[in-house]
Amino acid sequence: MDLKFISTILCFVLLHSSKTFGDHFTNQSDLETYIVYLESPDQLFSNSKDLLLWHQSFLPTNSNHSSRILYSYRHVFNGFAAMLSSDEVKEMEKKPGFLSARPDRLFQLHSTHSPSFLGLHQNVGLWNASNSGKGVIIGVLDSGIDPQHPSFNDNGMPNPPLKWKGKCEFNVTNCNKKLIGARNFVQPGEFPIDEYGHGTHTSSTAAGNFVDGANFYGNANGTAVGIAPRAHVAMYKVCGVIWCRVWMILVGIDVAIEDGVDIIVVPFGLGHPPFYDDAIAISTYSAMEKGIFVSCSAGNNGPDSGTVMNGAPWILTVGASTTDRKISAVAVLGNGSEYEGESAFQPTNFSRKLLPLVNGEDCESLNRSNVEGKIVLCYTSIHLSKYSRGARVKNAGGAGMILINRKNRGSTTFSDYYVVPTAQVGYNDGQEIINYVKSTSTPVGTISFRGTTFGDKHAPTVTYYSSRGPFMPSQGILKPDIIGPGLNILAAWSIPKQGQMFNILSGTSISCPLLAGVAALLKSAHPDWSPAAIKSAIMTTADIINLRNDPIQDETLEPADLLTIGSGHVNPSRANDPGLVYDIQPEDYFPYLCGLNYTDDQISLIVSKKVHCTTSIPQSELNYPSFSIPTESSPQTYTRTVTNVGEASSSYTVKVFGLKGVEVTVQPKILKFTALNQKASYNVTVKSLDVTGHSQGYIIWSSDRHSVRSPIKVFPHISVM
Repeated sequence: MDLKFISTILCFVLLHSSKTFGDHFTNQSDLETYIVYLESPDQLFSNSKDLLLWHQSFLPTNSNHSSRILYSYRHVFNGFAAMLSSDEVKEMEKKPGFLSARPDRLFQLHSTHSPSFLGLHQNVGLWNASNSGKGVIIGVLDSGIDPQHPSFNDNGMPNPPLKWKGKCEFNVTNCNKKLIGARNFVQPGEFPIDEYGHGTHTSSTAAGNFVDGANFYGNANGTAVGIAPRAHVAMYKVCGVIWCRVWMILVGIDVAIEDGVDIIVVPFGLGHPPFYDDAIAISTYSAMEKGIFVSCSAGNNGPDSGTVMNGAPWILTVGASTTDRKISAVAVLGNGSEYEGESAFQPTNFSRKLLPLVNGEDCESLNRSNVEGKIVLCYTSIHLSKYSRGARVKNAGGAGMILINRKNRGSTTFSDYYVVPTAQVGYNDGQEIINYVKSTSTPVGTISFRGTTFGDKHAPTVTYYSSRGPFMPSQGILKPDIIGPGLNILAAWSIPKQGQMFNILSGTSISCPLLAGVAALLKSAHPDWSPAAIKSAIMTTADIINLRNDPIQDETLEPADLLTIGSGHVNPSRANDPGLVYDIQPEDYFPYLCGLNYTDDQISLIVSKKVHCTTSIPQSELNYPSFSIPTESSPQTYTRTVTNVGEASSSYTVKVFGLKGVEVTVQPKILKFTALNQKASYNVTVKSLDVTGHSQGYIIWSSDRHSVRSPIKVFPHISVM
């Protein structure tokens, strides 16, 4: 492009920015910046002037063309940016070659949007206080890693800590100051290359370096960066393409401990066995004992209750939530109703005309004569993947697909790259679309593809698949602990398809490494904090309201239960300054385990040392940052001890919120501190007025600067067969 010519245009715009640009019928105050997307022209323009003239042909004839167009795009897409009114955009839509016009947005540095959504920004806040995780080593157990991906470049990285003892089983040039170790326990002797993509994705989610221009088929465009971009990564390949063997997992954790990692990411689980039969619980106890923080996925078996896994109290158990970003695909009906869905497949040439709608239900068997040229309604199902449904619609000649969630999936929709133009919509919206189709003999509609949007005020919501409590092997511990972004997360990918170096994945295995990144930031900012202290800081500072100041909702868009969200949605910046923490030393778990009625041998297996149960406590008595209390006919009293990590001289006053049908008394009501790291204890007495009912609320200790919140769930004990 002729840079001199473009500079002349921009100078002209700047010089005339305070004028009406010579327009006769449009008030300057009605103008705003739009990005206009056009079809590919039939002819190639030999120079930028001809391209500009073509773009100007879309503008109102009465406008000052040279001042209205801000920029003509030549390479990124066909189109231009211009100052337009909404009425002018509507007129422009009638012109051949027009695709869409989207209002401009304020743009800031963000990764797959997750760091920005969590309030993490360069050179300020927690990234600044923690040096972005500098000096911390995150060990990831997964399917391997792509060492040549730009997310693992070592620009700006320090040398690994002197304590690091790990190995790199790639060529010596593949590891660097970012990727400092890589081991293959699946195919010993071979490079730990990621043949699946999952390990590359999780590693970059936790600690990927800055990569400009990351996107997924042109969507979610921005600067990709992990939560702790200056932390080091060590990959332990313990999974093949579709499986992970328990023994390999144990080897991976064992070697990670020996290597000197600070954080371990375990993005999978082994169901709900008792701790003495749970390889992850056992191996991570040893890690915790050596000061290593462990972040595990809660499981993808929601929304059923009692499905959460990885619930040992020395583990951070992470559920999945949404962010406020969508890759928008809107189902537009003939009655004028619009329902926002999602799809990463954003065709620029999809018909804006209303097409016939047909209900294909399960879409397992489609007749070409019934669906050709139509938009087909299909339902999600575990029996047939959404990709298979799209393929069947396409093969039968369907023009597009509206994929409707079943009731159990609620509002959770995915930004997947479908094989046919698609809008996936939530259950409630889907029912309205179905009702419309049934209400008329000639239902019509279309799909409007609107690209990446921000600002969903329902966010964060809990995804339908995020596993729920109670944690059956130990119902006296509230699980999951926390929720964090785990839906439609864009991060590095090791299997480039059509040049796509990044991919969008969902699941608690994605939110789990994200929380590991948060833990790395806190570890770097507070190297003296124990794993339990870091966990407490994350939990007691979590958010419990969404972007519109309502209680966080689940997939039904109703307020989420504590067995769904745990302590709430992670807030990294507040976690850096929690005021008080609930600390737990390794030996504190002994009486807790004895209280589970395990034998001495079973407990010795868990803690890797000989134990004789001389003292036991109820599960709810463990010094945990949350409360999970079974209802009893008589009042029950539990003790907690907090450690002051805020101001040396400080005073905290307690309040109890939200509990119904339960009397909760806290003594004392004021905790006073005169020194850092000073401890203070308080008692919580719970009297259930209805032993068959559920109740939940919060115990909050507040000072002038801090609010330390613990969720409290009171519910009938569930017998485990």
